[in-house]
Amino acid sequence: MADPKGFLTTERETPKTRPVDLRLMDWREVYEDFATSKVSKQASRCMDCGIPFCHQGCPLGNLIPEWNTLVWREDWQNAIERLHATNNFPEFTGTLCPAPCETACVLGINDDPVTIKRVEISIVDRAWEEGWVKPLPPETKTGRKVAVVGSGPSGLAAAQQLTRAGHDVVVFERADAIGGLLRYGIPEFKMEKHRLDRRLDQMRAEGTEFRAGVNVGVDITGAQLRSEYDAVVLAGGATAWRDLPIEGREAEGVYQAMEYLPPANKVASGELERSPITAEGKHVVVIGGGDTGADCVGTAHRQGAASVTQLEIMPKPPESRSDAHPWPTYPMIYRVSSAHEEGGERLYSVNTQEFLADDEGKLRALKLVEVRNEGGKFVPVEGTEQELPAQLVLLAMGFVGPEKDGLLTELDVELDQRGNVARDSEYRTSLDNVFVAGDMGRGQSLIVWAIAEGRSAAAGVDAYLTGRDVLPSPILPTERPIA
Repeated sequence: MADPKGFLTTERETPKTRPVDLRLMDWREVYEDFATSKVSKQASRCMDCGIPFCHQGCPLGNLIPEWNTLVWREDWQNAIERLHATNNFPEFTGTLCPAPCETACVLGINDDPVTIKRVEISIVDRAWEEGWVKPLPPETKTGRKVAVVGSGPSGLAAAQQLTRAGHDVVVFERADAIGGLLRYGIPEFKMEKHRLDRRLDQMRAEGTEFRAGVNVGVDITGAQLRSEYDAVVLAGGATAWRDLPIEGREAEGVYQAMEYLPPANKVASGELERSPITAEGKHVVVIGGGDTGADCVGTAHRQGAASVTQLEIMPKPPESRSDAHPWPTYPMIYRVSSAHEEGGERLYSVNTQEFLADDEGKLRALKLVEVRNEGGKFVPVEGTEQELPAQLVLLAMGFVGPEKDGLLTELDVELDQRGNVARDSEYRTSLDNVFVAGDMGRGQSLIVWAIAEGRSAAAGVDAYLTGRDVLPSPILPTERPIA
């Protein structure tokens, strides 16, 4: 284990964020550097538990106590080897994952948990700086061809695993560049895109081929893919967004979060000079209290919004664990992201009744009402109606599943009861050589689940193509198996 007394002598410490007035002037990540000596001290707090519940919290099965000990011993090169053994992209999870491993940490029962996420990103950043991350091309080729549809974290994980197993892999992406939501959904201030680009360079060097700007189901049919490739992996995500079909929805100024964030990201990357949807000088309202809503909040701040208000229909969560979320489960508690630190207001237990437009059809305000939960139904509280000025409303209310029109309709794959693509224990769909991974089969979830599913689906594909059992499969599908 690490320092036997580390958890007694060292308090939890995380990096400080850059001053708000400075970081709102750019799109860089918000955290300041964290000294290597501090990372080692934080790793020393790991108790190397007899039953490491952090493993239970991590769908990837990351070997957390092992690389904590190696970091404390300053054996960084072996630490990245242990980290890469279970996770293809630690820099993605180290910046974007909400760290369910930390909420499952045994130390967290009666103390602050180990800073697992900070140790993880420090390991992989050090590995890139030292040149330890290198391409791992296969020693032999199988002669089998695999198409991966979608280049988000699940598609990239499946592609890298299958390429390293010796298959010829082509990744198709309908957007202008590879990366899925990592590229155009996640703002730069949460993860700078150089982290993504260097991984893509590694994958290209290993032999993975990328084709951006190709909409499978439109530019190329699913039938063509099935005939030209020995296996197909569907990894297109859960991109059908939840709407708010109330009076005034057609007003100019009401947009989905995923209509707003991609062009803002393109401005940050230099692909666009100006976004067609901007918060500059406007009163902005974000409907939805999750991570996507927080991304909209931080983006609106950087665009120079006059004000930003985030609405949530649920009550404000408690500051600490409730009995409904005991350890080691992931608790629903009040969290303040870096975007919330930058300003704005958060309103809870409110519901939007109407979008109000001016005579020209442009949004001018929302009509709100406070609500209370009565038996699972949100009931308006009489006398609490109010108007909230707004010229830009962003709907960040989550996603209802994969898009059905196009590829899925054409393939006619079986869906489960929630509208996701059904799959068996090998991640195979109702079609013999078509597999599914990530949110398209699981439903909207976390990036750590996406990578784990991509790795697991790759194991299923490799077994289907070769009959061997050489790739690790972190998880089995939780959805109903195909009958």
